[in-house]
Amino acid sequence: MHSVTAVNKVPALTFMFWVVKIAATTLGETAGDTVSMTWKLGYLTGSAIFLSALLVLVVLQITAKTFRPFLYWATIIASTTAGTTLADFADRSLGIGYPGGSLLLLVSVLAALALWYYSQGTVSVDTVNTPRVEAFYWATITLSQTLGTALGDWTADSGLGYLGGALVFTAALAIVAAAYFWSRISHVVLFWTAFILTRPLGATVGDFFDKPHSQGGLAVSRPVASAIIAVFIVFCLLAFPQKAGKHPKKVS
Repeated sequence: MHSVTAVNKVPALTFMFWVVKIAATTLGETAGDTVSMTWKLGYLTGSAIFLSALLVLVVLQITAKTFRPFLYWATIIASTTAGTTLADFADRSLGIGYPGGSLLLLVSVLAALALWYYSQGTVSVDTVNTPRVEAFYWATITLSQTLGTALGDWTADSGLGYLGGALVFTAALAIVAAAYFWSRISHVVLFWTAFILTRPLGATVGDFFDKPHSQGGLAVSRPVASAIIAVFIVFCLLAFPQKAGKHPKKVS
């Protein structure tokens, strides 16, 4: 047996990965709110629209033969936008509030990770290179984006406000980053922790941009904010090209 390098279809976890991830989650918040609130289509209709788009993009992502940065991040944006409307539907339309919605979604994320681990023996993103693993990956990502939205809204509405909530989650991410470099905590655990925490950070930043001044926001139009963030993401992908992550795979 010897090892070769197998290429997966998700990006290497560089600093720019996290920059684009936070921007994508912020876009998910503003775009989701644009459809469900600004255009007044409602949370259920918004969820149906974005879940349909997500399903199409996931199929394209799984059938792609190589890593395609724009396809990958379009799928991430679809998942985080769907997460916005799904979380709002769970928190508000189902009447279970932020604590109930967050708990329900946390259980869902843990269940998805448990099923993935039971099936594959790992939940590391370094192994995302088969249709089965990609299906687990995207299911877990979508649920984690939804959980992050609920956590962000809960924190902001608890009295901290949108800016206070953003500072809380920025501090939490700094702690996770420190643990990555200076502790022996599993990098897989730290990745999923950071991945979940970037979503409420994006949610609070997105709300900070588009909420009215009376609610502690900047009152920027949601469509305008969405367009600005989308342009920033495209700039990052063009200026800082991303490469696929790699992992060793044993062959005979």
